[in-house]
Amino acid sequence: MIEVVGLTKVYPDLAAGDFKAVDRVSFTASSGEAFGLLGPNGAGKTTVLRILTTLLKPTSGVSLVNGFDCVRQEELVRNQIGFISVGTAVYDRMTAWEFVEYFGQLHGMNGPKLHERMEWLFDKLGMQDLRDTLGGKMSTGMKQKTSIARALVHDPPVIIFDEATNGLDAFAARASLKIVSELRDAGKCVIFSTHIMSEVERLCDRIAVMSHGRIVDTGTPEELCDRHGENDLEELFFRLATSEPSPPADALSVTGEAAP
Repeated sequence: MIEVVGLTKVYPDLAAGDFKAVDRVSFTASSGEAFGLLGPNGAGKTTVLRILTTLLKPTSGVSLVNGFDCVRQEELVRNQIGFISVGTAVYDRMTAWEFVEYFGQLHGMNGPKLHERMEWLFDKLGMQDLRDTLGGKMSTGMKQKTSIARALVHDPPVIIFDEATNGLDAFAARASLKIVSELRDAGKCVIFSTHIMSEVERLCDRIAVMSHGRIVDTGTPEELCDRHGENDLEELFFRLATSEPSPPADALSVTGEAAP
């Protein structure tokens, strides 16, 4: 599972003063759950995801992935997650098979165990006809399938999809969403970031809407619509995402002490 408490990221700006990209964000996501992290560009959601994937260090706060601290236990965290984005690079001079094999080896997998896992993934994702295709000759949908296989090769318990259907055609997007649903149903903890509300309605058990670096509200889509008197989830998203959020209460860390 994921536990985020009082997460803050500040960027210094000598001209305008410090800029808070993320301001005391807190949420949890559990195994077997698809948790939607939503917000317009600049809301701070990508910063949160980069902290969870250990690509950024927070200014303060605590973020745990399956109990491992994203700052103090980076390597252990990386073994717990698979990260998928539409912008994830696929190496032009590697075939799909070589690319996935390479990342499996980076996670310490070798020999029959790795190849057995790869055969299963290539069958599951319908990639057997891609195994000898070079990255430089792949379509966008092919690259996305290969990226998903790369992210899943070590069978991580936490999967993060960062707007992973952007730019995909309808068939590739549909296939990606089916994979998200299957991963959730298999007991994975899925963090799903998107701007497309139909995907949220189809997949997400709970959502958090971010605005100006803060979480405006969290709950199931039905709970949020009831709470705000809105029948349409897309209209609700626009209302919340363009609102000025209230300053969050001082968060407590997972140890019960005030977050730094």
